[in-house]
Amino acid sequence: MRSFFLPALPTARVQLLRVLVYAFVVLDVLTFSGDVISHAGNSGFYTPLLLARLLHLPPMTALFAQILRAVIIVACVVAVAGWKPRITGTAVALAFWLWMLYSQGYGYVAHDHMALMVAVAVLPTVATPPTLRTDGTEPDSEAAGWALRCIQFAVVATYFFSIVPKILYSGSLAAWGNSAILTWASLRRGSALAHWLVESMPWIFVPAQWGGIALETLSPVVLFLRGRALYLAVGIYLSFHLATLALLGIHFLPTVICWAAFLPLERMRLPRRAHHDGPGASPLPPGLRSGP
Repeated sequence: MRSFFLPALPTARVQLLRVLVYAFVVLDVLTFSGDVISHAGNSGFYTPLLLARLLHLPPMTALFAQILRAVIIVACVVAVAGWKPRITGTAVALAFWLWMLYSQGYGYVAHDHMALMVAVAVLPTVATPPTLRTDGTEPDSEAAGWALRCIQFAVVATYFFSIVPKILYSGSLAAWGNSAILTWASLRRGSALAHWLVESMPWIFVPAQWGGIALETLSPVVLFLRGRALYLAVGIYLSFHLATLALLGIHFLPTVICWAAFLPLERMRLPRRAHHDGPGASPLPPGLRSGP
C-alpha cells in the first residue's frame, strides 16, 4: 500500500510539472476562467459554493478581481522561475482556489478544473532537494510520489465520477449510452465535421457514447499501468479529448495538462540552478559546474 500511495519518484518530475501547471494557470485566469472579472458586475447572481459559504466570501468586486488575478500571475511567474517554490506555490494555491470559488459561484461548476486545483494544492508540499546524486540527477522521494499520486487520483476521479450525473439525468448508463445526446450536442454546438457525421454517419454516435462510458468506467485502471501500457492509455484519453475538441469545441485543457503527472518528465532534463556544495552534498560533474 505504501508503494502504491507513496511511490518514490524523481523530484525533478515535480519541478517540471510545476512549470507546466503554473504556466497554464496564468493562461487559465486570462482566458478560460477569466469570467471572474465580469462577475464583479453581477453580484445579484452570486450563488456561493459550500466552501465559499463556510469562508463567508462576499460577492466579487472589480478591484478585488483585478488584484487577485495579478497576485496569481505574479506568483506563478516567480514560481516558474524557481524562487522559493514552496512559498510561491502556496501563494498560487490559495489565490487560485479563491479565484475558482468565484468562477464557479454563479450557477456553473466546471469539473475539468478539479485535477488542476488539486495540482496547485499539492505541488508546494515537495521541497527542492538540497543535494544531487553523483551523476547530477536529483534523488527520488516519497513526497514527490505522494504529490504526483494525488494529481493522478484527481485526474482519474474526473472521469470515473462523471458516470454519476449520467445516471442521475438519464436513469441508467444504458439509457445514456443509447440516447441521442451526442447527436443533439453535435447539432447544437458541433463543428462542420460533426454536422457532416450527423448527416453521413449518424450510426457512429451511439458506439461513441458507449466508448466514452468505457473510458470513464475503466479510468482507475490507469493507476496500475506502467511503461508502454501507461503511455498508450494516456494517448487514448488525450485522443478522446482531441476528438471532442474537433467535434464539439470542448477542450478540457485543465485536465489534459494534469495528465503530465503520469509521464516521466524528468527525462527532459531542463537546465537548473547550480547547488552550493556543502557538508554531505554530492559533487557536481565538471560539465554541470561550467554549464548554464
